[in-house]
This record gives sequence, C-alpha cells and structure tokens, in this order.
Amino acid sequence: MTPQLLLAAEKESAQVTDWAARIGWVVGLALFVALVYWLMREGWKWRGTLQGDLPELPTAPADPGPARLTMSGRYHGSTTAGQWLDRIVAHGLGTRSRAELTLTDAGLDVVRPGASDFFVPAAALREARLDKGIAGKVLTEGGLLVVTWAHGDRLIDSGFRSDHAAEHNAWVEALTTMIETNTREGAER
Repeated sequence: MTPQLLLAAEKESAQVTDWAARIGWVVGLALFVALVYWLMREGWKWRGTLQGDLPELPTAPADPGPARLTMSGRYHGSTTAGQWLDRIVAHGLGTRSRAELTLTDAGLDVVRPGASDFFVPAAALREARLDKGIAGKVLTEGGLLVVTWAHGDRLIDSGFRSDHAAEHNAWVEALTTMIETNTREGAER
C-alpha cells in the first residue's frame, strides 16, 4: 500500500460526545457549588449565634438636635475594634448597604435603606480615623472612614465610604473634636 492510502485508511470520524458523562459532571459541579454556598451560609449564621451576647443596637432619639455633618455613601460592615477581619454579623451589622450618616450633638445616626438602622451615642464614640480596609473590603490608603465605638462590653469598628471621598477628613476632624470634648466633660464630672 502506498503511504497516501495508509493515511486515508487511518482517518476516523470524531468521537460522539458522551452526554451522560457530561451531564453527570455538570450536576456534580452544581451540587458541589450548592454545598459550598450552604456551608458559607451556615458559617454566617453560626457567627451570628456566637455574637448573640451583643446587646440590641440603640435607636436615634426623637430629637437628636441639629446636624453637624451629613454624608451619603456605603456602609461596609463592622468588626471587633483592632481586628479588621473579625466581622460582626449580629443585629445586621454584617450587612453591607447604602448609608446616610448624620452627626449631631447626640451622636452618629446611621440610616441604612434595606438594612437595620443604628445610632451611636456621643458618649460611646471612641475614635475616628481613615483606613484602607475592613473585613471584606480593601480600598486605597485613607479610602475608608472607620469609627470606633463602644457597645455593651465591646469596642466596634464600623467602616463607611462616602460618595465623595474628600468628605472623610472633615468627618475625622468633627468626630475627633466631639470625642475629645466628651472625654474632657466626662473627666470634669
């Protein structure tokens, strides 16, 4: 036989797709993804259970006084103070959302459409700083306003990002002044 005939004789048609095996792999992968999602959800719920000792969040007083500052932006979550990866999920503090912040003499009012609102009394404020990250969100240096506050027996860091990042410095200054004034007045009593 000539070499051309041998090459022609060796050609075969393409293999037919084994649909049963392909469907089995797709179903198996879908089940694996569903299992991972379910485990993540259970972990989130377990974290909330472990943080069940956290008291209910305060609500804003009926008349908080005139607004010193307001800000529209995003709430990126809360963590145990100083531990930027230890997310707090109890009472909805782990839910990211849009946020409207209002600073008054009474404290910091955080209104979150679609999530639980909360209020940080002026006496509970401990620190305000610019940072680059909080659990699940990392930004450029100084891209996140982090407010440290006391709730129950815990110190909590809450992260916010304004729609206009230039506002962050004014917020840090106003909060720091408010905290220093409250500390000074508390020491005089």
